[in-house]
Parts: sequence; structure tokens; C-alpha cells
Amino acid sequence: MNILVIGSGGREHAICHAISKSSRLLKLYCADGNAGIGELAELVNIKPDQINELADFAVAHTIDLTFVGGEVPLSQGIVDEFESRGLRIIGPSKAAARLESSKVFAKEFMRRHEIPTAKYRAAYTTDQAIAFLQSGTFGDQDSPVVVKADGLAAGKGVVVAADRKSAMDAFGAMSELAGNAASAQIVLEECIFGKEISLLMFCDGENFALMPPTRDHKRIGEGDTGPNTGGMGTITDDQLLTSQQTETIIETIVKPTLAGCVSEGFPFRGILFLGLMMTENGPSLLEYNVRFGDPETQAILARLETDLIEICESMIDGSLGKHFIRWRKGSSACIVLASENYPGKPRTGDVISGIPNAEVTDRYIFHAGTDTADGKEFLTSGGRVLGVTAVADDLETAIAWAYNGVSKISWPGMQYRRDIGK
Repeated sequence: MNILVIGSGGREHAICHAISKSSRLLKLYCADGNAGIGELAELVNIKPDQINELADFAVAHTIDLTFVGGEVPLSQGIVDEFESRGLRIIGPSKAAARLESSKVFAKEFMRRHEIPTAKYRAAYTTDQAIAFLQSGTFGDQDSPVVVKADGLAAGKGVVVAADRKSAMDAFGAMSELAGNAASAQIVLEECIFGKEISLLMFCDGENFALMPPTRDHKRIGEGDTGPNTGGMGTITDDQLLTSQQTETIIETIVKPTLAGCVSEGFPFRGILFLGLMMTENGPSLLEYNVRFGDPETQAILARLETDLIEICESMIDGSLGKHFIRWRKGSSACIVLASENYPGKPRTGDVISGIPNAEVTDRYIFHAGTDTADGKEFLTSGGRVLGVTAVADDLETAIAWAYNGVSKISWPGMQYRRDIGK
């Protein structure tokens, strides 16, 4: 099969790596990729948001299957365009992608289908948001509140404000981010407490297959300090959720979500990502994503034993319920190595030293922001640069093995968290 992967980060490198192991692969392309992906796939100089050009490419190169990595082309309707041309593609429709592209739509969807989530209000203006804060809906002046931009914000559109002053300070930044969306709304949410868990699944419209539960580390600094990033590291471990917790999530969140999508006319096919808070009263849904996360993908797919192409075909054909998906037992960890100044404007163009020439058993180096000037040396080209990922029989060993790989890599200004999985 000829396969096209759309995207350029560590997530897409992990997807390409998983696809490359399939005996059914004939030719792998990636648009527009990075230097690491270029070792597995032919890079295509088309950006992920150039939907018509990508569809033209898929037709011209007889692409049998396309896998969309990121949320932007999904929100713009790339799946609808490809399917209108008879092309097979992994991802939800534009209508279903609203679960991620609009926080307001997602919260209203949760309310309609009685899915447990924090109480919220949506504001069109800063004055309206201030009025909601002063109404007592979210507690007193010293109570924390969550401020979100309505539209897509690359994982940076959320501020957990410790008090009312911090919330009002966040309104300006959120208004700017929300201005990219048609509604330009700001969402205020009750701040709920517990342990955060991410649970991803393959979906074919009606059936689903869960992936190993994961935990991401969003903030730049150790001890969860500093500003949010796209993600500084993640772990997978089957012990993150008990069997009873998993069953509760399935009954109260997964099944109502998929049934709700069907009832509202947009059956969900693709990768569904649940951001959850495990509170003392049970699981509460923080947000939906409609694609693989980054760096969750790196840690998850490192444990996948079933052919990813076969899973993709079953999602498209509606036969996911007939397949048993195999995962390696144990745990995994991904440590993100970032450029100096990230998550601000990153320093780029530095030579990366220490990347192994060959894959080490159970350890993978996934490229996120890399380039190459002469085809020999890798250079930094973005904020998040590499994801060092390891798999082992237990979480402690997986983390240690990943950090062992980190210790061999360097470039000027390289930064990473030393407490992933703690």
C-alpha cells in the first residue's frame, strides 16, 4: 500500500515508524515531515493545511491510505475533502472535529449527553467574563478558575488561574487566541481536583478499542511549574487506571460520546482522545482531542504490536469490533528535549550531538523539530526537538532507560524535565 502521513512533528514520526513496520507497506510519504521522518519516508513539500494540494497529491500518487496527524487540517475539513474524492483517510469529519476545535461546542455537547464535566460559562467579551467571575458561579475571589480560549491553540490555550486577579490577567491572552476562532469566545470553568489521565482510543463510528492510559507533563518546569507547553514528556502504564475506573469511564464518557456523535449526525471515526480528571467523585472529562496527542503518541505506539495499517482499515470499514489489538505488556516513557527559550521563541539552528546511528532495542528517538543542512548532521528547527522514548517491563525501568538515552544527546541550550513520571 502507498501511505501518506500528514504532519511534521514527533507524533508523525512515531506514526511513520509504526507504519514502516507493516509488511503491507509499499511506499511511505509524509507531508511535510522533518529530518528524522525523512529517514523513513519520502518528504512532500506540501503543508498540512493545504488540503486541496494534498488531495491532488494523493490522487496523482495512488495513495491507498492517508493518516492525519494534527488538529488543524481536521478542523478545516480535510477528511470531507478526501472522502469526496473517494480517498481513504484516517480522521473525523469537520463536524466531528468540532469536539476539539471549539471548547464551547464540546462543553455543550457534554451537557446535552450528560457526560460528567466541570461547570462552565462562555463569554464573548472580557466584561462578560468578569461579570461571570463576580457572580459567584466559580466561588469567591480566592478560588481558582480555569480560563480557556475557544479555538485551537496548540496546547497553550488554557490557564489555571489561582485567583480572580490571575484569571483577569489571562483574559487578554485568551481573547487573542480565541480571536482565531469564528466565535471568539472565552470559556470559564470550575477548577476541579484529582489526578489527570489521558485515555485514547481507535474508533470506527460505533466501536472503539482503548489504548494504554497515559499521563502527560504539560508545564515547562520541574514540579509542574512555569507556562504550559505542547507537552514535555509522557508515560504509559496500565496501573494508571484500575479496571473499575476504566469501566466507569467507558460507561459514563466513552459510550455516551460515541452515541451522541451518531445521534447528532457525525459518527466519530479516527482517534479520540479524552483528557480526564480522576476526582474523588469519579472521572470528569476535561476536554476532547480528535487525534493522537504529542508526545502521547510516541509512548503509546512504542507498545503497539498489531499492524497499524490493519487497524486503520478496520476503522474506515467499521470492523474494529472484530479485531483484537495487541499491546506489549509493561510501561513506556517519552522525554521531550526542547530548545533554549521554549515555549517562547526558540533558539534554532544548533547542531545536535549524540543521536545514535541505529535504533537501540526498546528505545526510540522521535524527531519533532529537526532539519539537516548537509544530510549528515541534524539541526534544531523548532521548540520541541526530540522525544526520547523507551519501553520496559515496568515504569521505573522505562523511565531510567529513556533518561539514559537523553544523557547521550546534547546541543547548546537544550532543556528537558528531569521528573517525568514522578
